[in-house]
Amino acid sequence: MKRICVDMDEVMADALSEHLRRYNTHYGERVTRDDLEGKLLWDVVSSDRHHVIESQMRSEDFFEVLEVMPESQRVMQRLQMNYEVYIATAAMEVPTSFEQKFRWLGKYFPFIPPSHIVYCGDKGILRADYLIDDNPRQLRRFHGEGILFSSPHNLRMKGFRRVKDWLEVEKLFLG
Repeated sequence: MKRICVDMDEVMADALSEHLRRYNTHYGERVTRDDLEGKLLWDVVSSDRHHVIESQMRSEDFFEVLEVMPESQRVMQRLQMNYEVYIATAAMEVPTSFEQKFRWLGKYFPFIPPSHIVYCGDKGILRADYLIDDNPRQLRRFHGEGILFSSPHNLRMKGFRRVKDWLEVEKLFLG
């Protein structure tokens, strides 16, 4: 059976909307997803505000309140019928996120067993046939086929097979 690893943030969980909500509320601004085409939030805001974005992401509740990406739950359940499915999240980049991410996955994806959740930094260590991720850096290091999940920051990136949403993931892997 082929193995698929799936990133969490910006693939299963809508972290960007929460970043924007918190940043805009804190500063009274209106930064939008459209403002971030080809850029990260850190690239758009002034460097003296980076510490606020960082502290918001490291807060006690950031990862637990993320919205689920549309159709991801249904498609993930379907994928499990034909593939070994693992969650691979680069949680080492935000070590305070481990418990929050675990609780979030238990709440929204209870059908994924804990033994299929991988916390890592460099996803090049993963042994799988496919990795679905929004981060081109992770896909470059991965030894199987990287599938780029569209997010504003990667819209200009080329060189990977791309899916824009979970309906396209479903079509790609399940026909």
